[in-house]
Amino acid sequence: MKRAILTAFLLAVALGAPQAWATTVVAPGNVHAEQPQVPGASSKRTKAGKTTFDAKYRKVYALLKNDSELRGKIQKVARAYGIDPMHIVGAIVGEHTYNVDAYDRLQTYYVKAVSYLTSNLTFAYDGEDISDFIKRPQFAECAAKSGSYDIWECREAVWNQQFRGRSVGGKSFPNDRFSATFFQPFYAGQTFGIGQLNPLTALQMSDEVHKVSGLPKLDERDPNAVYKTIMDPDLTLPYVAATLKTSIDAYRRIAGFDISGNPGITSTLYNIGNPEARAYALKVENERRRAAGEADKVPEENYYGWLVNDKLAELQALF
Repeated sequence: MKRAILTAFLLAVALGAPQAWATTVVAPGNVHAEQPQVPGASSKRTKAGKTTFDAKYRKVYALLKNDSELRGKIQKVARAYGIDPMHIVGAIVGEHTYNVDAYDRLQTYYVKAVSYLTSNLTFAYDGEDISDFIKRPQFAECAAKSGSYDIWECREAVWNQQFRGRSVGGKSFPNDRFSATFFQPFYAGQTFGIGQLNPLTALQMSDEVHKVSGLPKLDERDPNAVYKTIMDPDLTLPYVAATLKTSIDAYRRIAGFDISGNPGITSTLYNIGNPEARAYALKVENERRRAAGEADKVPEENYYGWLVNDKLAELQALF
């Protein structure tokens, strides 16, 4: 599936990625009558914590309900990025229901953020720092890109095409995601903060957040600053918003779907990542369907987005 998405993305880029048809508004609510299956890793992690998905949902719901300051921050950031605050809420709820428990108080996130200023972090694999790795000749094409999002998207594509699971210059590289290989100095699969962002996503969104919120740009050579940004709610919420807005813009521009009224879809994309590649794949699929006289395939929520839409009325009532 991931290979098919990447192939569609590369094909669209090679053809110049023409505009999709007229925009179709995706209605609120779920496509699936029942929740899609939750991955085993999420179930195992929740069971290991001696809790349940419902208990974890109730915990993050209580954090939102009891903290008017947090709700105010979410509303303010949503206005700045021109999105419904429910998109941000959906991402937070989904991550803390299926990833890790929410802290009881927002203040705990601030305390954790400060701790990363004194940690000795590196973004590296097998002794090779990311800042040196991206100087390899295979990444030369990315130098022509402008903006942090396009640059890091290009670098991730080069990783997938030329390094992932391969031996290059006598050095073997794991068959794993770019973010998992170079940007997780503690343990695989880690994400942190109220938005549970990974460092690569934060680096991708750096220019957009700098432009809209005026925050300092992030640098892969300063992992401590990246992790502090991820953990500090005042810094990370703009990155969450920018990530969600990127998905909304990509699906409108590339696939011809307006998903701005469906937090379950944006939450799904927040969970699985690569919104542009997925939008390209959907565009290619629908071009095939139209040529065959078939109905368009619409964006669908996964297990994570399904919960967000299912609980949307309860969450909206908090705001």
